[in-house]
Amino acid sequence: MSTPSSLESLIKALRCLPGIGPKSAQRMAYHLLQHDRSGASSLADALQHALGALRHCQRCNTFTEADICERCLSGKRDASLLCVVETPVDMNMMEQTHAYAGLYYVLIGRVSPLDGIGPRELQLDQLLARACDGVVQEVILATNFTNEGEVTAHYLAEMLRSRAIRVSRIARGVPVGGELEYVDAGTLAQAVRERRSLT
Repeated sequence: MSTPSSLESLIKALRCLPGIGPKSAQRMAYHLLQHDRSGASSLADALQHALGALRHCQRCNTFTEADICERCLSGKRDASLLCVVETPVDMNMMEQTHAYAGLYYVLIGRVSPLDGIGPRELQLDQLLARACDGVVQEVILATNFTNEGEVTAHYLAEMLRSRAIRVSRIARGVPVGGELEYVDAGTLAQAVRERRSLT
């Protein structure tokens, strides 16, 4: 007996989520239909509403319901600092540190030649205009420390330095509370290279 086409469509749609394979998508679909139909309806409504209401902020490129997000409009942020991150989730993680009070630019991706994503696909003109607005004094690159994140940071650093913009990169190394015995050699080597003097 074949699976109903509407159920197949639901399973296929759930597979678009990161980390969800065929079996997980199937379990989710059956769970929603068998045990939580009201939850499924709420999920569908919330997703439909978000798709209609959310857009990209004209200044920082994160998701917002207005043309410019609240963070960009805040007078309490240091407009001379611009932190570049890959995703809105990365921006939220930076905010949770309470160590940064500047503004952001969200790339909504990273340079990844294997996936066919180059600098052109990231639409860096908006970032460049923002960095060269005469207010920004320093651009902090906070892309991930993956191969793609490193390539992205290198490309952005070259692009910004060529326009005489001060560029820095977030540090990496031993995690807070980490013991050297359990830290991988690459991370430890980077921590040694990026050491700072104690004054």
